[in-house]
Amino acid sequence: MERSKSELVFIPSLGIGHLVSTIEFANLLLERSERLSITVLVMDAGNDIKTKLASHTNIRFIQLPYVESNKTCVKEAIVKHVLPNSSKLLGLVIDLFCTSMIDVGNELGVPSYLFFTGGAAGLGFLLYLPHRHDLKGREFEESEFESELIIPGYLNPIPVDALPGFLFNKERYMPFVNLVRRFKETKGILVNSFLDLEPHVVSSLISAYHDLPPVYTVGPLINHKNQNTVQSKNHEEIMKWLDEQPESSVVFLCFGSGGCFGVPQLKEIALGLEKSGHRFLWSIRVASEDKKKIENIDHKAILPKGFLERTKGKGFTCGWAPQVEVLAHKAVGGFVSHCGWNSILESLWFGVPILTWPLYAEQTLNALKMVKELGLAFELKLDSKIFSDEIVKGDEIAKAVKCLMEEDSEVRKRVRDMSVKGRKALIASGSSYDSVGHWIETILGGS
Repeated sequence: MERSKSELVFIPSLGIGHLVSTIEFANLLLERSERLSITVLVMDAGNDIKTKLASHTNIRFIQLPYVESNKTCVKEAIVKHVLPNSSKLLGLVIDLFCTSMIDVGNELGVPSYLFFTGGAAGLGFLLYLPHRHDLKGREFEESEFESELIIPGYLNPIPVDALPGFLFNKERYMPFVNLVRRFKETKGILVNSFLDLEPHVVSSLISAYHDLPPVYTVGPLINHKNQNTVQSKNHEEIMKWLDEQPESSVVFLCFGSGGCFGVPQLKEIALGLEKSGHRFLWSIRVASEDKKKIENIDHKAILPKGFLERTKGKGFTCGWAPQVEVLAHKAVGGFVSHCGWNSILESLWFGVPILTWPLYAEQTLNALKMVKELGLAFELKLDSKIFSDEIVKGDEIAKAVKCLMEEDSEVRKRVRDMSVKGRKALIASGSSYDSVGHWIETILGGS
């Protein structure tokens, strides 16, 4: 591998959702410029998915131990393994959870750029947090549940009880605000979104925060070239079953790498699916009493008696599912999702409408944006009930699934239209194509 090119060092956070879009961005950059080479510093020894995601030979991975403060390890890795093999270090591209690495860039005399794996509105929400803290000086409180927030990037007021639960936790709140406060120390923010999806958000952020660095929309970044990043024993069985189903007839239920439900809720989902009458592919993750994920459980033992027998041929239950490959399949007509940003972009890319079921983190904000502002999703739940174990009943699920699977709904038409716009954004003269090109020219400068 030739290492005489100008180098970028990517520092993603531990989450697989963050790593996937980070490596996709690295792939995209190397397709656009032969003058670049990229090193990715991975701080998760258990993650063997990285090389399968990289489609370009000029991406090198360096494994680092995960410790509370990685700055020393990161600087040492760059000095020992990157600088001797590069003509020039252009800068660091850091994840939102890695803003402490700005210090490493400063010590090495290079700029840092933020790669934001969420959408532009999500960026606006995070930028709002330090602003609010400067006014309030404390975390959010349950007593504020009835109030609403006016946040740059959102057209509608945001209910306080829609916020991520950790913002109500004193120990977790302040470190996170301090992370976000450093966004403005970067030389640019790269957002995994595109202008047609969030047309007014970037301009509203620039107006609201005059000290904000340049914002570049570079998405939608999806791992659609290397779909089989993970394999499971029933992967072929899943795809074979889909091949046998009519076009747009299957509702797909999948809730991300961390999404899981207790048995009472799983039973209600089963009842709802059966009552809806629609074909389904259901990725089941079971939560224990302490809300940890249980793998490899017997579905027959936890679902309503006779459910699997009654839905045989019409439904398919599994543990892990190849989400991108499933969404790309012509048999899939709807997606019941936790509304993680990667899942939203994937559903839009393939023109599959979402039924919202946010579970944690910023997913409720994503769901609100998709349903209330963009009209690109159907509402099942628009809150994650951070302090509640409320069960969504089967009748409600059945009704929502029927709406989701309507063939000629306005939402479905808008989703298909946005699919076309998202694909156009990445090709020559598209908004994201131009934005990426402008950033490449900026960082290369005279190198």
